[in-house]
Amino acid sequence: MSAARHFDLPAVVGRARACLLGLALGDALGATTEFMTPQEIRARFGVHRKLVGGGWLGLRPGQVTDDTEMSLCVARAVAARSGWNLEAVADAFSAWLRGRPTDVGDTCRRGIRAYMLHGRTEAPPGRWDAGNGAAMRMAPVALLTLGDDALLVRLALAQAHLTHNHPLSDAACVAVGRLIHRAMCGEGLPGLTCVARELAAAHPELDYRAYDGKAGGYVAETLRTVLHFLHATGSFHDCLVGVVNQGGDADTTGAIAGAVAGALYGLESLPRPWLGRLDPAVRAELWALAEPLVRLSPLGRHLP
Repeated sequence: MSAARHFDLPAVVGRARACLLGLALGDALGATTEFMTPQEIRARFGVHRKLVGGGWLGLRPGQVTDDTEMSLCVARAVAARSGWNLEAVADAFSAWLRGRPTDVGDTCRRGIRAYMLHGRTEAPPGRWDAGNGAAMRMAPVALLTLGDDALLVRLALAQAHLTHNHPLSDAACVAVGRLIHRAMCGEGLPGLTCVARELAAAHPELDYRAYDGKAGGYVAETLRTVLHFLHATGSFHDCLVGVVNQGGDADTTGAIAGAVAGALYGLESLPRPWLGRLDPAVRAELWALAEPLVRLSPLGRHLP
């Protein structure tokens, strides 16, 4: 993170806000096309590029789903405790689930219920748990661990194992965190490419260069989609539009791509029409939570 040491606190907080708001924008944009095929999207929208809501969940324009909501749970728990506490994160997930959210994945529901009923904070290894439900909520963890890769790995796996315990999910969570770290410290696309190639060397299933157009909930498809469009485009807008027009699990691919691209391109890159339609309460809370996450991080504690 040496490049980031040339930043001051306001600059890093600005990128952190872009990361969190980018996550929500990608979620809200992608929710419209979730479970659609690219052909169905073209027939209905031509190119889907507006926050219009709808989708299979029948959302309001700018409304977010579990991707943003679970990320908010993590961020709130950290801010409330002024640091990391796994039980506080699990309690926040539990309160969220009791509130009957609009959507929740089966693996997330099963893990949260196990905590609610038995106090379990680590799901047993599961051969079918290579979904993207842990990777989608990594943005707050990445911001909290800025400047410390070992801490990132430890907290990424801790939060992931509340619900998902699978080697590919673990690798994806760490990779998303590292992508955000590299983007936050101004390394640009070359820094992200280094992360992607290290990931592919360890887990060939996650190699974005083998992208086949599939964008489902399997975490390998999710990461390949995100990384493909980060490399194939040159702006926040184009990256997000490319990702969500692949359909599949578009709210989650959109959320992860939005978090990384937001950190990469910064606040000024976020389209004003999208921000204007994003749920105002969500927008305000994400904006407010970015600063405490950065201030609590190892990097933030040393920034002027």
